[in-house]
Amino acid sequence: VQLVESGGGSVQAGGSLGLSCAASGFTFSTTCLAWFRQAPGKEREGVASIDSDGRTSYADSVKGRFTISQDNAEKTLYLEMNSLKPEDTAMYYCAAEVVGVCSVKHVRWYEFNNWGQGTQVTVS
Repeated sequence: VQLVESGGGSVQAGGSLGLSCAASGFTFSTTCLAWFRQAPGKEREGVASIDSDGRTSYADSVKGRFTISQDNAEKTLYLEMNSLKPEDTAMYYCAAEVVGVCSVKHVRWYEFNNWGQGTQVTVS
C-alpha cells in the first residue's frame, strides 16, 4: 500500500487549497478513505472520510468548507479546502483502511494502518 499526498502550502485566512492523495497497492474503490490532520501538540483528528458507496462525513469544524472526493479511475483522493482559518493549520494525512463504519465521526486514527507521509497546510 502506498499513499502519496501533495498540494499543501501556505495561504492567508479565507483562502483555498486543494490536497491530493495518489494511492496504489490496494482496491481503492472498496476501501474507506479519509483525511486526518495533526497540529503540533494535538492528537491526530479526522477531517473527512468517504466510503465505498461515496458517502462522505466531515468533522464539525470543517463541514461546509471542506469537500472530500475520489477518482476511482485515477486512484486519487482529494480534499478541497475553502474559507481556510488559522486553526486549520496542521499536517494533513490521507489514510486508507477497511473499517466497519467509514465515518470520521465514529472512527479514530489508530484504526487506520495505511498512511501517507503528510503534507503541511499553514494558514496565517
